[in-house]
Amino acid sequence: MEQINTNHSWSANFEARIVKDIIEPAKSIFNKVSVKAALDEMQARATDSSPVTDQHGELLGTVSKNKMNQQVGGFGHDPKTEPLESQIETNNPYCFEDQTVAEAEQMMLNAKVGEVPVVTREKLLVGTINIEAIAQEKRWRNAWNLLKYYPAAENATIGCSMPLLHHQ
Repeated sequence: MEQINTNHSWSANFEARIVKDIIEPAKSIFNKVSVKAALDEMQARATDSSPVTDQHGELLGTVSKNKMNQQVGGFGHDPKTEPLESQIETNNPYCFEDQTVAEAEQMMLNAKVGEVPVVTREKLLVGTINIEAIAQEKRWRNAWNLLKYYPAAENATIGCSMPLLHHQ
């Protein structure tokens, strides 16, 4: 029996994997639009929140559909003329693309959020990471470890066997 050895990036040690390896593309909303335009864009994407970026792609924060509806509509402001910039939450968690997946997971658990924006060290938005992607990464790692440490015996029979009929 031989030990399986590979250089596949998904088989690397989970603690050493970096966020950049498992990020999802992110769509952001430009900070100079109206609340109405942002709500329409979020409706079209079927999302309740969105990262907000400036003209250079720098992450400024996030907006939430519920909070915008409460703060704009609830106070009688016109969403067509209300600037989005006044609704941006700047204290939301985010992680860097070069952080480890384990660090990102711990940060998300501490903040009690399921998804966070991922940025470069210059705060340029590059994607998002979510708890489900991290869980899937763990499942891959666990499956890989099972194969690595318990490879099937070379002469193992897989499937079912049937007795041969003997004709005379």
